[in-house]
Amino acid sequence: MTTSHPAGPPDPYAVLGLDPSANAAEITAAYRRAVRDCHPDTARPDRDRLAAVIAAYRHLRDHHPQPPATGHRHSPHAHEIPVRVHPRTTPPTPDLRAGPVHRHTERG
Repeated sequence: MTTSHPAGPPDPYAVLGLDPSANAAEITAAYRRAVRDCHPDTARPDRDRLAAVIAAYRHLRDHHPQPPATGHRHSPHAHEIPVRVHPRTTPPTPDLRAGPVHRHTERG
């Protein structure tokens, strides 16, 4: 008598059809391609495969080693632009306000 062992979660790389050495861009491209193939709005929807693809991508997104941050995009001050505020020299003008517009027709 053989005992069956419960299968562990599927290999996320195999689910997406990737090599384990794939980079983040390749993982994202494979995920998008797989979702397009099995999405419920397509001609051949496959909800079970879609769930597996989403789970595999979520796992790889959270656990895939990220390259070290280089460049200014990841810096907390990357998008700071110095702003100088000049004091107002003239008093503010009132806002221009217009009331409701009524169309009058001539009766004849």
